[in-house]
Amino acid sequence: MTRFDLNILGCGSATSTLRHLPSCQVVNVRDNLFMLDCGEGAQLEIRRSRLKFSRLNHIFISHLHGDHCFGLPGLLSTLALLGKTGTVTVHTFADGAQLFASWMDYFCRERPFDLQFHIIGNTHETVFENDSVTITSFPLRHRIPCVGFRIDEKPKLRHINPEALQLHNVPRAAINSLRKGLDYVTPEGLVIPNDTLTTPADRARSYAYCSDTTPSDRVAAAVEGVDWLYHEATYGNECQPQAHHRYHSTAHEAAIIARDAGVKNLIIGHFSSRYADETVLLNEAREVFPSTILANEQLHIDLNTDLTRPSAYH
Repeated sequence: MTRFDLNILGCGSATSTLRHLPSCQVVNVRDNLFMLDCGEGAQLEIRRSRLKFSRLNHIFISHLHGDHCFGLPGLLSTLALLGKTGTVTVHTFADGAQLFASWMDYFCRERPFDLQFHIIGNTHETVFENDSVTITSFPLRHRIPCVGFRIDEKPKLRHINPEALQLHNVPRAAINSLRKGLDYVTPEGLVIPNDTLTTPADRARSYAYCSDTTPSDRVAAAVEGVDWLYHEATYGNECQPQAHHRYHSTAHEAAIIARDAGVKNLIIGHFSSRYADETVLLNEAREVFPSTILANEQLHIDLNTDLTRPSAYH
């Protein structure tokens, strides 16, 4: 099964506290690291998570509030000090690209890697694609332009049955086409069906990240059917008016989005510092959507599994 992991590096809101750091996550797809937001403390949490700086090449910024991007200049500076080479691409809004570029040119002009900026808009669009995944952005409802990100694995290749290959004298040169689902034709013209020689591919999985937003039908539509959804749940039910005034969601509302979108598993985060214990938020979410867990720094989740298997996260 191919690697598809989530690492929570920060799940607090607004400011760093003794309990939580501002927003930051890293998704590991086949040992390629994709960072979603970069709040303060991101680089320290990367070290604590034993993630490799050298594997980080793409950073996606959901919006330009400080708790989602103030860690970026320090992280990029550290990458330079560590001698990272190749290209680092920051996916952000146009004004963010201008701001971050000026910071880096002032503080870290000499760097061994090529820093590039990919300009995103407050729209639904493909922002990255390779052989493994497609990453799309979708608009959220916040006080400033803000997007969520959805990561969809591409269809995986079928598994080879070595015993069947040996039985039918299938050459190794045919393996690539077999994994793609093609039949094998012998030199004599005999067609051996693909399902005789292979077993079904692992199911492609999906993950969506909703940073700061009020509840929205368009958000539910954008994350429809994902295996894992991270949705902000800054407040509990008692603070709903305050949540909406600040364009945030309650835990109960995050759970409604998960239910209506038909997702399989929900992670809630972006907690207000008013909560010394987020259990109340968890309980409010589980009343609507039982397959919910709380985010926490250093939480690691194998996105190939589900909450029905406790080994999915630790």
